[in-house]
Amino acid sequence: MTLFQSIIIAVIEGLTEFLPISSTGHMILASAAMGIHDDEFVKTFEVFIQLGAILAIALMYIKRFFRGLKIYYKLLAAFIPTAIVGLLAYDFIKGYLFNPVVVSVSLILGGVILILIDKKVVNQTSDLAEVEDISYRSAFFIGLFQCLSMVPGTSRAAATIIGGVFNGLDKKQATEFSFLLAVPTMMAAGGYDLLKSELTFTQEQIILLALGSGIAFISAWFAVKLFLKFVSNHGFTAFGWYRIVLGILFLIFMWGTDLG
Repeated sequence: MTLFQSIIIAVIEGLTEFLPISSTGHMILASAAMGIHDDEFVKTFEVFIQLGAILAIALMYIKRFFRGLKIYYKLLAAFIPTAIVGLLAYDFIKGYLFNPVVVSVSLILGGVILILIDKKVVNQTSDLAEVEDISYRSAFFIGLFQCLSMVPGTSRAAATIIGGVFNGLDKKQATEFSFLLAVPTMMAAGGYDLLKSELTFTQEQIILLALGSGIAFISAWFAVKLFLKFVSNHGFTAFGWYRIVLGILFLIFMWGTDLG
């Protein structure tokens, strides 16, 4: 991975991590398109820079985390299913599902679902004053939806937003709960990935990790701000069509190469 390639991947991570279009899927596709060799450092880099994106959300919602313990209990209820499934399926997912074909198909299927979901939430209102008021049952079911995002290309944000909509949240609340749930989920997933890694880093690699995390932080901050405004005014349909078009284009691209 060159310096230029690491910057591109970091920008992609920050821009897509909290959007319902799959950051992991975009990084896999971008790496394949740029011919980046998928070695252990590249895998570690893609996990590590997510910490920069997490920090952006943590700082953006820092007041929410200091309101009281209620939000922590609800996030724990949502995190439990992901933790259990993730531990049991980690090796299978990493070994068999991280490839451009799975990502492309997941992008297309998820895009269709987002378009259908958008019609459901156009006039949907919520009975909750604040997202912290969500029931433990609803939080747990959103966590079950989040498990689907372990398939690359599905998108953690898309899965949890869809789960929130099906559990009575309006689109703004579903999106905010998705953001908040990202903090414990991504910290746990990233930490587990890094613990599994036995790499020792060179000075050049340490610079790439630090630079990538900083770029991911900045791009994630702006992406989240713009995403909340866009969703409030336009919903999720545009993201659904984007996923479908990207998935189809990459399948066509792979058809004439050996990437598949």
